[in-house]
Amino acid sequence: MKKSALAVMALVLVLVMAACGSGNNGANNAADNGTSNGGENKPSGKKVTIEYWHTYSDAEEKALVEKIKPAFEAAYPNIELKLTRMPYEGLKQQVIAGVAGDAAPDLMRMDIVWVPEFAAQNALMDVSKLEGFEELKASVFEAPMATNFYNGGYYGVPVNTNTKIAIYNKATLEEAGLTEAPKTMDELVAAARTLKEKGKYGIGVSGIHAWGLGPWFWSLGGSITNEDYTKVDGYLNSEASVKALQTIVDWNNEGLVLPVMLGGEPGTWDGIISGDYLMSDDGPWFYSTKIAEKEQTGFDPMEQTVRALMPAGEGGSRSVIGGEDLVMFANSKHPEEAWTFAKWMLTEEPQKMMAETGLIPSNKAAADAMKTMDIPFVDTFVEQLETALPRTPIPQWGEVEGIFNLAFEKAIRGEQEPKAALDEAVKQIEAILN
Repeated sequence: MKKSALAVMALVLVLVMAACGSGNNGANNAADNGTSNGGENKPSGKKVTIEYWHTYSDAEEKALVEKIKPAFEAAYPNIELKLTRMPYEGLKQQVIAGVAGDAAPDLMRMDIVWVPEFAAQNALMDVSKLEGFEELKASVFEAPMATNFYNGGYYGVPVNTNTKIAIYNKATLEEAGLTEAPKTMDELVAAARTLKEKGKYGIGVSGIHAWGLGPWFWSLGGSITNEDYTKVDGYLNSEASVKALQTIVDWNNEGLVLPVMLGGEPGTWDGIISGDYLMSDDGPWFYSTKIAEKEQTGFDPMEQTVRALMPAGEGGSRSVIGGEDLVMFANSKHPEEAWTFAKWMLTEEPQKMMAETGLIPSNKAAADAMKTMDIPFVDTFVEQLETALPRTPIPQWGEVEGIFNLAFEKAIRGEQEPKAALDEAVKQIEAILN
């Protein structure tokens, strides 16, 4: 954690914000302009301005303006970076209007779940066709990169990322008879049964939605689609998926799951802090927020919680990917220069500049460097990124997620058997995809 109160508050602002088309105009002409750490600068002969829309917080924007912009423009004096901070409310409508009116910027930091939707509308450039893409892809975490995949191409690059890990109340862990966090689902279930006798809850599913259920469903061996996100039948309703959902249903019927999963009290953070909940999965914003509040609350998350990877089930230890992607619009007036910035922004040094604000880099070398950047809780999140998965990068994800959520809720509430709920969900999703 940062050594001054001011830096801590900046980190809070950053991480609370984190929570939670195939146009190719100019794409084939984009050249490799190198990077700041060894690439050769190849000016085009005249200075051009590229516009970058973003939704960074105050602390993040300060780093963007005071560090990123001057460093990039020093490396590429023929390119000027125009930074435009956009309000998140109504942003999707503004992007749609900008694309329709040929007024979209050259680049944008975009919510990961929007990328396939805009790619399907031919609004974004397929950057996998551009020079230097394969080298860039190899330098970043696989799951964040997958959030840009659509129809055989990649329509952006992951500019920052996050995920969730298992966070345990240390005292409650000891009440369950454990000296370290459970490594497997079986160990967690055993601890939850011990705590049930004490009137406490052990299994931390935080809600009936993909963000809350994903880490558990995947870790238990479930899947939503095939590997290229084109087929649901035989995956969401596979034997392994039905078994995973049935396991969650059984846990809930046994009284082992947090009541917050079905909208009960206390809330997730309150329950972990009070010790009524053994654990839940959450992001780095839990630590940034609670560290900043510890003088007022008396709760020190670094001393009173234990961080760990998600307990492993038949699907391994899995979590869910969050974060933002950097996309290039298909009607960019300066695609060559925009791609130059996108590649540079994904290199280690710029990623480390933004990491100083608390954002987790998608660049693997920069993320590894965070372990020594005096942000002591980040190491487990970086490790979990190695096995985290994206929430199905397809244009119809908004509709699909609604069906997914309803199917799980029906099964968990006992309104439908897990297999029947998943079979019904598959029929509805296949109709949308086809």
